[in-house]
Amino acid sequence: MFYTYILQSEKSGRFYVGHAEDVYKRLERHNTGKVNATKNKGPWATVYFESHETKAGANSRELYIKSMKSRIYIAGLIKTFKGKGDGTGRHAPI
Repeated sequence: MFYTYILQSEKSGRFYVGHAEDVYKRLERHNTGKVNATKNKGPWATVYFESHETKAGANSRELYIKSMKSRIYIAGLIKTFKGKGDGTGRHAPI
């Protein structure tokens, strides 16, 4: 299983969209400065994710979300996601 995920910086409120096989490990890499795109911009929290059967599917969805270039679109995804889980929107797959 692969995931498309959205992180939000707790420092600046900025979003980062990516894909990974293990969202827990990927979040850890973001928060420990091992990802150049997010280094020194965290801490980061997972605010959205969705599963895909293939890496290609997760990558395709990541590129689609990025192509929207819209905080409003991302906010809409997060809003629908907040209904799943503890209500904070800060989840990671189990």
